[in-house]
Amino acid sequence: MLTHALPNTLTQFLWNVFIGIAMIITLYTCNFYYLVVISRHQKKNDSIELKEIPTVTLQLPIYNEKYVAARLINAVCALDYPKDKLCIQVLDDSTDETQDLLGNLVLDYQKKGFDIQHIQRSDRKGYKAGALRNAMKSAKGDFIAIFDADFIPPTWFLKRAISYFCKPNIGLVQCRWGHVNEQYSPLTKAQALSLDFHFLIEQKAKSNSHLFMSFNGTAGIWRRKCIEDSGGWHTATLVEDLDLSYRAQMKGWKCIFVPDIVVEAELPVQMNSAKRQQFRWAKGSIQCAIKLLGDVTIKKIPIDTKIQAFVQLTRHIVHPLVLAQFLILPILLASKINLYVISGLPVLTIIAYLAMGPVAYIMVIRGMYAKKWKSKALSYLYLIIYSAGMSVNNTIAVFDAFFGKKNEFLRTPKFGIIKNDDDWRDKAYALPFTKTTLLEIFFGVYGILGMFIAIFSNNPIFVPILGIQVIGFLYIAYLSISHSTFKKGKSRSRVETKAEKMANNYYKIALAGILGLIVVGVVMAFEEYSTIIYPLDQSRGILSRIQATSDPQVIHDDIQMVQQLLPKSGNPVWIFPTDETNFGLMQKDLTTMLSTLDKISTTSPDTAAFHTGMINIHSQATTIVFNLLDATPYMYVSVSNMLFGSIWVAVIIGIFALLKKKKERLESFEMTD
Repeated sequence: MLTHALPNTLTQFLWNVFIGIAMIITLYTCNFYYLVVISRHQKKNDSIELKEIPTVTLQLPIYNEKYVAARLINAVCALDYPKDKLCIQVLDDSTDETQDLLGNLVLDYQKKGFDIQHIQRSDRKGYKAGALRNAMKSAKGDFIAIFDADFIPPTWFLKRAISYFCKPNIGLVQCRWGHVNEQYSPLTKAQALSLDFHFLIEQKAKSNSHLFMSFNGTAGIWRRKCIEDSGGWHTATLVEDLDLSYRAQMKGWKCIFVPDIVVEAELPVQMNSAKRQQFRWAKGSIQCAIKLLGDVTIKKIPIDTKIQAFVQLTRHIVHPLVLAQFLILPILLASKINLYVISGLPVLTIIAYLAMGPVAYIMVIRGMYAKKWKSKALSYLYLIIYSAGMSVNNTIAVFDAFFGKKNEFLRTPKFGIIKNDDDWRDKAYALPFTKTTLLEIFFGVYGILGMFIAIFSNNPIFVPILGIQVIGFLYIAYLSISHSTFKKGKSRSRVETKAEKMANNYYKIALAGILGLIVVGVVMAFEEYSTIIYPLDQSRGILSRIQATSDPQVIHDDIQMVQQLLPKSGNPVWIFPTDETNFGLMQKDLTTMLSTLDKISTTSPDTAAFHTGMINIHSQATTIVFNLLDATPYMYVSVSNMLFGSIWVAVIIGIFALLKKKKERLESFEMTD
């Protein structure tokens, strides 16, 4: 596949890593298409008509959700189910006015004859899992239904969902999530499509077979005996739902997914909230992999079940792999490595990317949504950008899990957003952007440099591949910052104070500073490429021309041109430098070539001396070409570049500090209102 021997050990190593990553990502992608095939097998879950209505406990874990908590309680109290068979547990760990709101609402429903409890704890030990475990002590009946605060179960939910417990080995009935605010923004459309892929492909495929599926933490009903037999709720991971469902299935319980029962829920509308949710899911999955894969390996379960369990629990490692590949690609392009599917045929490379990604996914979408597939295809474009940009956030989550960083269950705040004109910016719970945004900006700028490298190395086919990720990083970073405007300026009844105006001006200045730094960085990088890297590329082209000719005058002029283009001295490899990358020695080799050329110029082209001299000149030209290939990657990581990069990062950190000061100032206004 390579058109020439790899120039050095480092490039060989990076090439092997790049190809290895590509193979792993391809396997995960192919596995998704395997699940697509399984999901299309029509298998209808059995249900029974209830002869006797069982007692069900509804558990509602809530923490500081003043905008949606009342909506949930009103919805569950409106369920078409006998009051004497319904126990409602409001698991309230709130520390704000939510607890008073819930206390009053629970009291009202108690007066109406509902068996509803307002359960509060002295601390949040174990977070959601701890609240669920604590509530099991006072739960009633054989079934436990769980709803998060932002869900809105339909009135018929319980009667229909409970009918699917038709066999004694069924431990969980998981229902599909709907999206009450899917059309709110491109962000919500991307999330909705991603969740639909999960439910209508993964969950459906696994429910249709003997593969392990997962509980999604809400909109599901557990058989109480299954929870107790599986060891109850554990607090060791951030995804207690995934943990329990795997332990239950390893015990022999069957979990099923019912796609026809849809429970509407609110999607995060703020980018920083969406990032928090994705972070928790990614970190929790890796934690479960560490916790459970050993047991999955030794259990007597089918081999394909083991494989699919491994894939599901470890799939978030794709995010750091994608980032690593993104970092390596410009280096390989600068090193003139042939990355095409078939050597010299770049068209097949882009066809392969499209076939494995967008084209295949569009076909899947068409099969999922029938007549509505065109609008969903547009959402897929949003999802591509969203997924690419989210890889930084999720990579940090994966490393957090691997290094065993202490867990803290940070909920995804919701704002009661249903209509497209609903606004969340003047509400509590809005999250500030984090240091992750700095990394997203860095990767965006790095990708822009990579796109220039792809162009100037005559590999423009990789520009759109890098460009999608660049757009993703910068778009996620932009929304993270723009969604951090803590202000109440939307209210006409309230006049913005001078201090608030100043604080908001801080934000605008800081945002302009970040954008300015990006522009300056790109311009400087392009200028440095033109003055430092591009002359090396030109030199390699001229040396290649020398290898292909025996005309002394042409060779003489070309050698002098290369001497002018290359640095007179120095070595770009500042750690463990070698003679091969020493520009001073390359200049000496060029001088030697000129000397050889002078000696043979006076001889006839038909003589042995002329042929021997030309062979030596061509050989030396080839050697210098490979020496330049060795040197080029190190030109990107020179001491000056690293120093500039450090200053650049330090300035952006300073801007972050300015925005943090602005946030604290505006929070002080919030408290004094």
